[in-house]
Amino acid sequence: MSTFKCKMCGGDIHAAEGATFGTCDSCGTTSTLPKANDEKLVNLFNRANHYRRQNEFDKALGAYDAILNEDGANAEAHWCAVLCRYGIEYVEDPRTRERVPTCHRAQYAPILADADYLAALEYAQDSYARSLYEAEARRINEIQRGILAISSREAPFDVFICYKETTDGGSRTQDSVLAQDVYYQLTGDGYRVFFAKITLEDKLGQEYEPYIFAALNSAKVMLVIGTKPEHLNAVWVKNEWSRFLALIKGGAKKVLIPAFRDMDAYDLPDEFSHLQAQDMGKLGFMQDLIRGIKKLMDSEQSKTATSEISAANTAAAGNTDALIRRAGIFLEDGNFEQANEYFNRVLDNEPENARAYIGLLLVECRINSETTLSDCGMDIEKSANYQKALRFANEDYKRTIAGYAVDNRKNALLRLAKEKAQTILGLDEARRILESIKGFKNSDEMLAEYERQLVDKANYVIENGNIADLQTLYNELSGLGNFGGADGFSERIRERFLVLEEENRERDRRLTQRIERQEEYVWAQGLLKDKNYKDALSVFKRLGDYSDASKYVYQIENIIAIESSKKKRTFLVISVAVIIVALWIVLLRLFS
Repeated sequence: MSTFKCKMCGGDIHAAEGATFGTCDSCGTTSTLPKANDEKLVNLFNRANHYRRQNEFDKALGAYDAILNEDGANAEAHWCAVLCRYGIEYVEDPRTRERVPTCHRAQYAPILADADYLAALEYAQDSYARSLYEAEARRINEIQRGILAISSREAPFDVFICYKETTDGGSRTQDSVLAQDVYYQLTGDGYRVFFAKITLEDKLGQEYEPYIFAALNSAKVMLVIGTKPEHLNAVWVKNEWSRFLALIKGGAKKVLIPAFRDMDAYDLPDEFSHLQAQDMGKLGFMQDLIRGIKKLMDSEQSKTATSEISAANTAAAGNTDALIRRAGIFLEDGNFEQANEYFNRVLDNEPENARAYIGLLLVECRINSETTLSDCGMDIEKSANYQKALRFANEDYKRTIAGYAVDNRKNALLRLAKEKAQTILGLDEARRILESIKGFKNSDEMLAEYERQLVDKANYVIENGNIADLQTLYNELSGLGNFGGADGFSERIRERFLVLEEENRERDRRLTQRIERQEEYVWAQGLLKDKNYKDALSVFKRLGDYSDASKYVYQIENIIAIESSKKKRTFLVISVAVIIVALWIVLLRLFS
């Protein structure tokens, strides 16, 4: 009896010697088992499966390859190599509790044509094991087709930024902050950049793999940013850069640039040893990076430009121009349906007419002027019409419409800056955005205005806020550097904090005093009720002007005066009576 680890959940599968499949004790899944004749091979499989379940697909693939070096006819090792190549993770469906495959490494090549998959079928130990492989491959193939369908609709990227977003504790990494600065610089210079924090923020609740796959395959440059060796070797970070390196190894014209800070270049992954790494702490790093990327991108564009065919050389110019002018008139009138029809008539005759595609883009954006594409509120680079226009335009017109896209991105950044600047905490990000597009439109004025807003908000909180407000303000300003003179508010906040603390202490002292006087007041009333006038008078006098204590003092003093007067009269009456009785006794004795 051998014990294998389930390749889906890691639970135990107890199987008799020679069994070709087994059922997991934990998840209940029936799956194929490796052909393992000794304990050593069982342990190798369990170790490899452990790596794969941890999504360390490269390590796992290396382990399965080691098994295949020992036994090239091991069907299960071939199948598990397929799972690694396609990045298959089995996730529990919360409704059915079934383990379903999720793909983290999509491929253009279908799984059903994969060499290791075909080998798994060839070497399967029996027909039932073969049927399990076939059923699982069909499931993965459907997932793969869905990923490719989504990714095919994505606009191409120029640069892919690879980095670790959060620490193990859940806080944001320094890598992420540095990556975002680079993102704004590159987008400000007109490049389309994949930066997960921003690019995927509208994809919440969706699988990220289609968009990552599309970006990895379209980007000409990958920038890998890290401040710690463990960040660069984190599972999902390595998943991205290793896939990019695999594309390069496969012949793709791509470049990977490692960029590091606060660490030694020798601590970079071994896979980067043949690459020229960039030190982000070095003076002029950003300028060198932008210049290098621009050089790479310009070189790529010049290579592809020679293969493009100008639309103007393939159409009947007179008829095309007339149709485009007519469509333009419909646009001016806001008749988008007719404009759409006429632009499509142009494309029926001349399918590579860039201006017709731009016209369709205007219809798509519901605007009537080409120049307003720069600020139409839509990301025009995601439009298939824009992509076709850029593809078929001649060099002059290509520069023009590419300029629309650059300004479109910058206008989007302006809108994002306005959105972020609604809170003090967002002002720092708004500042970063505006500095990345410095000089564009009113970005400089906006930056100055946000500095004024920061000063006004800070002054208001310092003058009118409570201690909690001051603490929040201090925390928010601490991340802004000297933006808007944020550093200068720290001392004022501390001074105001001390004043409020003293006021709170005085208020607490007065409250305590009031409570104590109230307790004395109630006590004095009890003494008065018990006719303990002397003690009651003493307490009410001590209370001074508290409530109506003075009234009680007056009343008690009158009561005491009356009581004293009564005692004196009683004493006098008794004294006279005693004297009279004494005289009477004397007289009785004299005359007896």
